[in-house]
Formats: sequence, C-alpha cells, structure tokens
Amino acid sequence: MPSQIELAEIAVKAGAIPKESLARIGKAKKKIIIGVPKEDANQEKRVLLTPEAVGLLINNGQQVIVESNAGVAAKFSDKAYLDAGAKVVSSKEEAYDAEVVLRVDPPSVQEIGFMRQGACLLSSLQIRNQTAEFIQALNQKKITAVAFEYLEDKVGGMPVVRAMSEIAGSTVMLIAAEYLSSVNGGKGLILGGITGVPPTQVVIIGAGTVAEYAARTALGLGANIKIFDNQLYKLRRIKQLLGQQVFTSTIDNFTLCQALREADVVIGALRAERGRAKMVVTEEMVAQMMDGSIIIDVSIDQGGCIETAEATTHDNPVYTKHNIVHYCVPNIASRVARTASFSFSNIFTPMLLQMADLGGAEEMIFNYKWFMKGVYGYRGSLTNAYLARKFGMPHKELQLLLAARY
Repeated sequence: MPSQIELAEIAVKAGAIPKESLARIGKAKKKIIIGVPKEDANQEKRVLLTPEAVGLLINNGQQVIVESNAGVAAKFSDKAYLDAGAKVVSSKEEAYDAEVVLRVDPPSVQEIGFMRQGACLLSSLQIRNQTAEFIQALNQKKITAVAFEYLEDKVGGMPVVRAMSEIAGSTVMLIAAEYLSSVNGGKGLILGGITGVPPTQVVIIGAGTVAEYAARTALGLGANIKIFDNQLYKLRRIKQLLGQQVFTSTIDNFTLCQALREADVVIGALRAERGRAKMVVTEEMVAQMMDGSIIIDVSIDQGGCIETAEATTHDNPVYTKHNIVHYCVPNIASRVARTASFSFSNIFTPMLLQMADLGGAEEMIFNYKWFMKGVYGYRGSLTNAYLARKFGMPHKELQLLLAARY
C-alpha cells in the first residue's frame, strides 16, 4: 500500500489537488481625496455627487472637496455640502487638487493642468467633440481617464447611459406636450387623447431605453405610438417590456414616410453605431409632415438621425423648418438636473467606495473588467483605438500595460 505522502504526490500530478501559486495582494483600504469642480458649460446643471452621497463617502473615511456653487444649479447649496462634511473651496485649482476628479463634462486643457500628476479623471468623454490637444494634456499629466458613458455593470449593461436615457425618454414626452399646446403656438392638442377625440399620433425611431420610457409615458397619456428600428430583437424586447401590443416596424422608407405624414410628434432615439447616429429621416420626409408637428431628436449629441436636426440649447431650444417645430437640445437630462444628479450619485457612490476598499483607481481597473471598459487613458498612454485612429496617435492595449506592472 502506498503511503499518504506517495498518495498526495500522485494526486498533485493528476491535478486532483491544486498546486500552490502566487496570489496577488491588494492594497489596504485607504482614504481617497475626491474633487468635485463646478461645471463650466452654461447648459450643464447636473453634479455627480449629491450632499447625501458626500456624507456617505465621508462616513466611510473618504475626503471630498467641492468647488463653491458646484451643485447650485441642481438646487444643492454649499451649506448642504458643508453639513455633509465636505470641504467647500472657492478656487477651481483646489477642487482639481484631488486623487479622483468627478465631472459631467470633460475638463478643458487648462483645467487638466490643475490636476495632480497620475490622478484619475471620471467624466464623460464626448468623443465627437474631443481634440488631440485634450488627449495630449491627459497623457502629459499621466492621468487615468475614465469615460463614464462606456462603463458597464456586471451583466454587461451601461448604467450611466441607461439612467440618463430613462430620464430623457420620460422627459421628451413632457417637452412634446409643451410645444403641442396653444400657449406655445402649437397645434393646440393634448398629448394623449380623451373620449370621442382621436389620440395624438407619436412616432418613435429607435427601440432602446429612450424609446422604452418615451413609449411608456405616451401610452400612459393615451397616445397612439409607432416604433421603428432595424434590429428585430430590440423591437421584440420593447413589446415585451411595454406589456402590450404596439405597432412596430423595421425602418423602410415607405412605411416610415407614411407614419411621419400622420404624426403629431416624432422622437429620434437611434443609438450611434461607430461614432455617429444613422440618418434615417430625410428633409423630404420632414417637408411632407403636418404643419405644427414636433420633432425631438434625442440622438443629436451623436449627430442626429433626422436630416433637418441642428443642435440647440436650453436657452433657445426650438426652431421651425418646413413648418415643423424642432427641439434638438443635446443634454435633455439637464432639464431635470436634481433628478439626474441623484441618479448619477446612485451609480458613482458605490463605485468610489469600492475604489477605496481596493486602494485606488488602478486597482479598480485590475479587478473589474466593467470598470476597465471606460478607460481611455492610462499613465500617459492612450488606450482607446478609435481615438488613436481619429487623431493619428499611437495607442497601447490596456491589458498589456497592466500586465507590465507585474
């Protein structure tokens, strides 16, 4: 009979007992200094952390620096942040002097200069508006840059995109109701319908999250909706989510053009593919619509899916073309800045707590693939292939850069 030692050796050779291997040792939990500068864009009213979120972070040992009036547009006062334990500072330089900087819009090149060497930037990327100078400034400071619109959750969803899409989808129908009313010079229609009066006709182009929430709102008000998309699985999904039979169709010129002629409201909600939304509604189609109808192109920040759509602002949100009212504001969620800020906080607060538990942003990248998805700059290197092609700049694979650490 073989001895116990001999049996153990046989088991190891057969793979029944795992061999010892080196285990990666994470860094101990540490205090992270988080900076929340004020947004500079006149149209941006959201903030990524509410006072309640700041209080939770501070109670868990973190330090938060908030620039004065950073939350005032979303109705969060400096006093509320002070009461939560934040350090409220008057200068932008102090707000950027942090290990992790949180912004809705990406910072300017000058603001990047205020950041610490090797800090982490968590903001939107807005890839269509970026310049080579912006990327070079990040690389020079060896910033770990994370685009929150590319972050994924554990099941492959995109939490920031979905949250803002839910808000935009719910809000667009309220906007449509405003401009259908006689008070705003519209057609004088109620959005929806009442007994004995034909319901409002709503056409939704796209079958994603914006379309889902726009359809829910429109159906709740009693409108008649038609949804168009070229992805059949999206059309099936939205019918299941709405829980009722609605008109759905792939995008073909004849069916779409016929629906547009009868539409009171048209919502453009196509997601971009390879950097730009696909143009599916031509100017000729718009010209055939009923006078006084409304177009809201939610995908305008990605180029728009309606040919006559041009970006507008919250100060001057509409213009008329071919007697059709166009509303094409890129950041619709900023209309309800307080709600959007709470939604942002719900996403980023647990993320920052995880970051603190692991010891920093670099550990987050190593441990969580969903966080890695948002990284486009790491320690002085561009890691996004699309940006590299756009600007003719070299880039490095993030996985290889991380492997080089060890």
